[in-house]
Amino acid sequence: MSSSSSNQEFVEQWRHSLAPYNLGYKLKLASQLMYRDFLERLQPYGLTPFHYLVLCCLWEEDGLSTSGIADKLKQLGATLTGVVDRMEQRSLVYRQRDNRDRRIVRIWLTDEGKKLMNVLPSVGEKTIFAATQDISESEQKAMLQLLDRLISNLS
Repeated sequence: MSSSSSNQEFVEQWRHSLAPYNLGYKLKLASQLMYRDFLERLQPYGLTPFHYLVLCCLWEEDGLSTSGIADKLKQLGATLTGVVDRMEQRSLVYRQRDNRDRRIVRIWLTDEGKKLMNVLPSVGEKTIFAATQDISESEQKAMLQLLDRLISNLS
């Protein structure tokens, strides 16, 4: 048996596990492509997709603790601290110690951060539309449900 034939058999047997064919690789690639598209759309605002995620958490519940935001986003606190630092420098958020427990630092939106609530969701929508333009609403809903299950399985 030739080496080429042996390689083909190997690839066919393990295609579901090998990059660039497997689910993990395709999810990573889709994520990177959406990230790049969204990053370009956010460039005029001087923001990154991660800034947007933090803002989304605060638009939903202003005054979350750093660990509360990290839990929602499934991020490590150290990563989040630097992002919040930069957002604070841009006057999008401010930090304040919790009145009841001084160990807890809460993150609050400034007026500038609140103003972005009327602008940025439509920017994000453009990336989602570009990525899903030929995918029906029911397919999108099913994909989100499957991704939620996948995330739950690994959390």
